Amino acid sequence: MTKNDILILKTDGYSSAGDGVARHDGRVVFVRRALSGETVEARILKVSSGAVFAKTERVLEASPERLVPACPHFGRCGGCDFLHMTYAEELRSKRRRVSDALRRIGGVDISVPEAAPSPATEGYRNKAIFEAGRSADGRAATGFYRERSHELIALETCLIQSSASLRAAAAVREWMDGCNIPAGLVRYVFFREGRGAQTAVVTSNIGLSRTGLPHRETLIALLRERVPETAGILQIVNGSAGNVALDGDIRLLYGSEYLEDELGGLTFRLSPRSFYQVNRAQAEGLYAEVLRLAALTEKDTALDLYCGAGTITLALAKSAGHVYGAEIVPDAVVNARENAALNGVTNAEFRLGDAGSAAEALARSGVFPGVITVDPPRKGLAPGVIDAIARLRPRRVVYVSCDPATLARDARLFAGRGYLASEVSVFDMFPRCAHVETVLLLTAGEPYPEL
Repeated sequence: MTKNDILILKTDGYSSAGDGVARHDGRVVFVRRALSGETVEARILKVSSGAVFAKTERVLEASPERLVPACPHFGRCGGCDFLHMTYAEELRSKRRRVSDALRRIGGVDISVPEAAPSPATEGYRNKAIFEAGRSADGRAATGFYRERSHELIALETCLIQSSASLRAAAAVREWMDGCNIPAGLVRYVFFREGRGAQTAVVTSNIGLSRTGLPHRETLIALLRERVPETAGILQIVNGSAGNVALDGDIRLLYGSEYLEDELGGLTFRLSPRSFYQVNRAQAEGLYAEVLRLAALTEKDTALDLYCGAGTITLALAKSAGHVYGAEIVPDAVVNARENAALNGVTNAEFRLGDAGSAAEALARSGVFPGVITVDPPRKGLAPGVIDAIARLRPRRVVYVSCDPATLARDARLFAGRGYLASEVSVFDMFPRCAHVETVLLLTAGEPYPEL
């Protein structure tokens, strides 16, 4: 097989990215936009030593689960992955992805239940980060990059973003055009909503005058008019060459630098850099499951690693005697401490630092939590963190993951340290996107024989 070859393929599953999986001459072929069980005519895009990558040119035998995508940007913008299939098929594919990863990567033989569907599959995102730039005709544009590129796909509508976020982006574009804002000054538009809404214009430091953001009063007026629920407007000056959107100095233009929201009966104050689940309604169910699996009593001490603004930590504090939260992002730790005070929680303590160091510091101080929860980024846990957790000898570890592959890898490492996967739940936190959230309970036991 070589690039641009045309093959007739029959798919029988999905990859982690939601592509159809087929086999040809003993090779695995990942077919973009093919559904499981379909026969397609596919063009080879790339041949590597491990796999072959192709795209669907024509569907010869369509799955009954195939849909005509409801968004004109689908397949160009990198926002969604599953608009070409029914939601039921999407949920099945996500459950299978978790099950396959745990079995093949983690060596975990465990029953995986059906994925919990999201209460809403459209307009569910409470947070957006739009790339900003100029279209070919020179007008202001906001949107997302084309898949695997830095080409901006300008859009004015989006099925999964909230109406308020789209109105905020439109207001920023109007300001950019109406006030002749220099090209390259605005890099991103950040938006988050809860009790009210917050918009941040992320700018470079090139072209900024000594007086700050040009025509700032016009921007403020437009945002307050187009997004009446506005509680705060910010500028983030990001002069770095990297792609960390919210890196840089935060300057308050209007209202409050913080946004408040309610989750699980608790109030949370959030800064732009604080982690917070983007699907609030589904997060309620996710955190309820974490509490159930934690099975805390008032005699328990718990540790929440990667605690962010303290959402899980403060939920645990309702049932535990004392809870520690650890987070490496300074702004998030400040928010977490404020959130504890805001909710009158006195049995939660937050520490700034990486997960492994926080766990080791507790051990040195003679604190050995009975339950540890972790909610790491997509890359999962470093082996040193797993070692530090194991040295604390909790009876339960509740692992919240947004990547089944790294979760499965870490489950295998935990097994080698005496912690076995005993229960799993799957939550569709990101409808129409390939990502899936999983909660895995690990309990103290004997290592797997092969480890």
